[in-house]
Amino acid sequence: MDRRTFIRKGALGTVAAAAGTTLAAPAIAQENPTITWRMTSSFPKSLDTIYGAAETMADFVRGMTDGKFNIQVFAGGEIVPGLQAMDAVSSGTVEACHTCSYYYWGKDPTFALATAVPFGLNMRMQNAWFYYGGGNDLMNEFYANYNISALPCGNTGAQMGGWFRKEINTLDDLKGVKMRIGGFGGKVLERLGGVPQQIAGGDIYPSLEKGTIDATEWVGPYDDEKLGFYKVAPYYYYPGWWEGGACLHAMFNNDAHAALPEHYKIALATACEAANQDAMASYDWKNPAALQSLIANGAQLRPFTQEVLDGCFNAANEVYAELDASNAAFKKIKDSQWAFRKEAYLWMQLSEYNFDTYMMIQQRNGKL
Repeated sequence: MDRRTFIRKGALGTVAAAAGTTLAAPAIAQENPTITWRMTSSFPKSLDTIYGAAETMADFVRGMTDGKFNIQVFAGGEIVPGLQAMDAVSSGTVEACHTCSYYYWGKDPTFALATAVPFGLNMRMQNAWFYYGGGNDLMNEFYANYNISALPCGNTGAQMGGWFRKEINTLDDLKGVKMRIGGFGGKVLERLGGVPQQIAGGDIYPSLEKGTIDATEWVGPYDDEKLGFYKVAPYYYYPGWWEGGACLHAMFNNDAHAALPEHYKIALATACEAANQDAMASYDWKNPAALQSLIANGAQLRPFTQEVLDGCFNAANEVYAELDASNAAFKKIKDSQWAFRKEAYLWMQLSEYNFDTYMMIQQRNGKL
């Protein structure tokens, strides 16, 4: 079902619900059964913006169902480790999870396309593709192989390029660098001589402090400041070319989702979309102050050079070509994204880019 049809049916449901307020209480109770789900998160509660997107969604669902549909959110590790959240939903251990699809890249690279891939879509393009370009349908067709479905439920926007112990000026500087970076981005780094490491969020700082790794990426200023990376790896690079807009997902066990009343499904979808927008607004509000605080505490901003970006772009395209040749599901979904990417940047370079560039010049000139 496409998004507009879904919303139309939701509107009809709302009208019907309003008309139903004259019914006797027992009939209402039958139409609104009490349902409790457990949702396991891949994130700790300390990362309030990422973790908080799940709680925001659950609050909206609870409010739209008069408290009858209650989704209990658990931090990573409370039920299962953070990187096993999707597996718990697939097996039916829990009804839902809040996670990043690309954490499961090792099972199939296609998972990465729902979160972020190198030189892929930015946040606004992702939302357009998911909601209007058939992206949700394509991903759920793939997810069905794992007995799950999913909806966008938060986005970080374009991420930073990470924290490094040394400056990275050339492609040679990446050789031998042990970096906490997962999924597709790690595959590209590996092709350039780097050594990708998959490390959970809570273990990154001690690994940097001990020298077990040389660099790490996480999200952006607000979350990175909380984790204290600037204390042990002062060079803060941008942009995060592997995450032009990292989308979080709420994933649901297909059997549990199918058993929901239709109006609960509509409430769930509406709540996910609301939380998706709310998370990005929260980051846009919090990141500016956090960046200034990081700089005041010694973080040194560095742009990736053109040589580094071009080398990473070329290496990423080599990996894409290999995956296209070996994974039909990956190619089908990636080709859909890429077709839209080409057209979307044609438009954005005329509108957003020119307006934003002019305003940034005014900011640098002290006129804002």
